[in-house]
Amino acid sequence: MTSQRHFDLIVIGSGPGGYVGAIRAAQLGLKVACIDRDKLGGVCLNWGCIPSKALLHGAEVYDEAVNHGKDWGITIGEVKVDWGSFIGRSRKITEQLNGGVGYLFKKNNIEHIQGHAHIVSGNNGVTPCVVEVKTPTGDYYNGDGGEVYETVTADRVLIATGAKPRELPFAPCDGKTILNSSHAMTLEERPESLVIIGSGAIGMEFAYVYNAFGTNVTIIEMLDRIVPLEDEDISKLAQRAFKKQGMTIHTSASVNAIETNESGATVSFTKNEKETSVDAQKVLVAIGVGPRCDGLFDDSLGMELHRGYIKTDAKDVDSPTYKTSVSGIFAIGDIIGPPLLAHVASEEAVTCVERIAGHHTFGLDYKSIPGCTYTNPQIASIGMTEQQVKDSGTEYTKGEYSLKAHGKAISVGAADGVVKILASKPYGEILGAHIIGHDASELIAEIGLAIRLEATVEDIISTMHAHPTMAESIHEAALGTENRMIHN
Repeated sequence: MTSQRHFDLIVIGSGPGGYVGAIRAAQLGLKVACIDRDKLGGVCLNWGCIPSKALLHGAEVYDEAVNHGKDWGITIGEVKVDWGSFIGRSRKITEQLNGGVGYLFKKNNIEHIQGHAHIVSGNNGVTPCVVEVKTPTGDYYNGDGGEVYETVTADRVLIATGAKPRELPFAPCDGKTILNSSHAMTLEERPESLVIIGSGAIGMEFAYVYNAFGTNVTIIEMLDRIVPLEDEDISKLAQRAFKKQGMTIHTSASVNAIETNESGATVSFTKNEKETSVDAQKVLVAIGVGPRCDGLFDDSLGMELHRGYIKTDAKDVDSPTYKTSVSGIFAIGDIIGPPLLAHVASEEAVTCVERIAGHHTFGLDYKSIPGCTYTNPQIASIGMTEQQVKDSGTEYTKGEYSLKAHGKAISVGAADGVVKILASKPYGEILGAHIIGHDASELIAEIGLAIRLEATVEDIISTMHAHPTMAESIHEAALGTENRMIHN
């Protein structure tokens, strides 16, 4: 069947970049269609950000009750975990959110087209962008699409196809023993032992979940510290905390081979120039993600890529429109490269469609993007690390406040952690903040707002913070930049 339905904007991908961009475009009066090869919500709502937080919270509840109940005078008897129900709850949440996105599409008169999008041509000023819709093929992350069942056109196309898990070239994921993050989220049984390759946010979050329930977790990280994108001091504290929880951590270690067998797998790796190995029932490969654009472009399109990601003007000009090398085609989110974060994709999408519609928008400040790891303790950061400040040659001061002296943290049994604020001299411009501890992912928003408003540490100091709250730790760290800390 051939159709020539025409839209002002076609969005390809319905993750936190795609669906947010589609809704904002519709709010601005554009006629919008959104094409997705699978469930609405993309990786974030289905296999990433949201269901993983359900698993993390469940693990935290279990850990607090079973492993730390005696600290609160609570004696726990025999505890049984219904693993199927534990996993099932996270899947029900995704179904709820799928339906929520669908409702928002209907509310905003957005046409949802399910299928694999294949861009045939851009807008040359005479003819519009042409997109073929094919039957999906392959698995959730991969597939070039099958037969064309519809052709649609648009004045503009916004690509928001996101990213997919990277694999080891010598040991591809099989979904049974060698897993990616999606597999790890839906295991029918909890493994007794698990090797995790990579210690970024994804790897450490799964490490926390499985370790909390009693799985013997071993982490292998190629770099010299875990959560290597974080401030070095935070990485050290994180490693200490997770080792205390019972995880085995190998840093500066490179994996050489993964051999599967009847009982699981043997992972061979080199550390300190010595080769060693570890056996486990399951192996999770969490070495990051890469661009997801299989079968997206016609060979004649000539889309310019950079290291596999779609090249846009995002980092080249002060007020980017997120245009690609092909006229009429724009791209946002993970598909255009780091930082690979859902909230970045959402904000890029809003900025893109507002500028397409001719509206003024402040856009993104790529120097102050918050990043969070939702383990226990949580990790959150924004702006420059201390090493980056040193490398920039900026004269700075820092306030580093330990939660061991913090009333609210002590009262809730979460006194392990630090809040660290970096500020320039002599005016106190906030250069960065780094937190490990209870509610870190919530606390970081105050610093984000402060940076956006060009506030100084003095502005934070002069802002009254309620007592007792974790937010007071931000106030104390700000005081610390002026050697005025009260409780440390």
